[in-house]
Amino acid sequence: MPEKNGEHAKQPLKPKKFPERKCIGCGERKKKSELIRIVRSPEGELSLDFTGRKPGRGAYLCHSVACFRAARKARRIEQNLTPGTPVPEEILNALEAELSKNEV
Repeated sequence: MPEKNGEHAKQPLKPKKFPERKCIGCGERKKKSELIRIVRSPEGELSLDFTGRKPGRGAYLCHSVACFRAARKARRIEQNLTPGTPVPEEILNALEAELSKNEV
């Protein structure tokens, strides 16, 4: 509704919403930008995605080796990325080594 001088009434700004994802290790919901994504590419390769933009099916983890180990122990990585297909141990070991190298 315009006011006397042709100005519009100022409305309060809405708080900005950020996408949230759930860590498959600890189960906490955090901002997507605070998590690391494990990706299974369309070709079937597994990799860590620190940007969250690689194509493929993804599962999210905290920047913690402990969360990775919890997800690995409970087989949540396989459940989220490749249902019914086990992920080879050498790939999981390589992902854990890369995660521990880049841990914040």
